[in-house]
Amino acid sequence: MALRVPKAELPAELRENMIKQLGSVGEPVEVMWHNPKVAQASLELGAKAGAWNAADDSLKTFAHMAVAAQVGCSWCLDINYFHAQNQNLDLTKASQVSRWRESDVFTPLERDVLEYAEAMTNTPPTVTDELSARLLRQLGPAALVELTVFIGFANMASGKPPVGTWLNLPLEGSVVRVDGVK
Repeated sequence: MALRVPKAELPAELRENMIKQLGSVGEPVEVMWHNPKVAQASLELGAKAGAWNAADDSLKTFAHMAVAAQVGCSWCLDINYFHAQNQNLDLTKASQVSRWRESDVFTPLERDVLEYAEAMTNTPPTVTDELSARLLRQLGPAALVELTVFIGFANMASGKPPVGTWLNLPLEGSVVRVDGVK
């Protein structure tokens, strides 16, 4: 599958910082760099979303991983596993996100969050009133709003259609994925 927009050359300092922080530079960033303002805004939004604190960081990280697993973005799984490791989150849980339904390591709240992330990612979305009500009771309105917007961002960042499809972006893996597959 050929990229519809070729990769742009990133500034050396940005490339080095991304490799230092993330281990690699994903092709979506290289493609978006043809419009540095768009690329920078996306990176800044990601940084800002990561700093929100109404919802638990592990819930947001696992939700992002659920989105990445559903759309097939192994690079996104890698980055979020790296984040989980750096934030001292439960790595056993992080390694089980792609098979959360079969795994017994998740709490009922975490299962609801993972279900919510997948339901938001479905086309069309399949979020139910019952699931939303459960999350509202467990998290409160501020955390549910944050989680919802965070999952929306995760869908954009993970290359979920339509953006990823329009640009023909690969859902690449930069290192060994958390499920052990390259």
